[in-house]
Amino acid sequence: MNQPYTVREANKNEFHLIGQLMVQVYSQLEGFPSKEEMPAYYTMLADIGRLTKDPKTKLLIAVDGSGHIGGGVVYIGDMKYYRSGGTAPQVKNAAGFRLLAVDPTARGKGLGKLLSMACIQKAKEENLNQMIIHSTKSMQIAWKMYEHMGFTRSNDLDFMQGNLPVFGFRLSL
Repeated sequence: MNQPYTVREANKNEFHLIGQLMVQVYSQLEGFPSKEEMPAYYTMLADIGRLTKDPKTKLLIAVDGSGHIGGGVVYIGDMKYYRSGGTAPQVKNAAGFRLLAVDPTARGKGLGKLLSMACIQKAKEENLNQMIIHSTKSMQIAWKMYEHMGFTRSNDLDFMQGNLPVFGFRLSL
């Protein structure tokens, strides 16, 4: 990838900005529930940094040379901290990532893949044997990217978040 972005762990003083980015991105997804329909979800997005209080959980960001944050993702190195419905939190020897968001002004630069690959590399370094993620029908661009990266649909990980079907994916490491 020919791009000026690198991935690093977010600093606490960046958490609020990343939370705002998450809210912006998710609220603009066509067909995704609104802030009014899922207020607790959007509150969690806005306060995304608090997830890093869980062990083995990191907020990773893609930044350019000027320090502009082009996107972020939450890496979870122990699935018991994954905070989803369904069976994912019971999966052993696995990592996951959630809440991938790319700034609309930085789309098309490969940041989603860059952030995903950083999570995969982190899981490999921790000697975990699989990566677990989830997506929705509103996230078709990400869904296709995950499939191209080798993730496969795993129906056993599917769950409902309110009225929203959430679909599970696995990647063997």
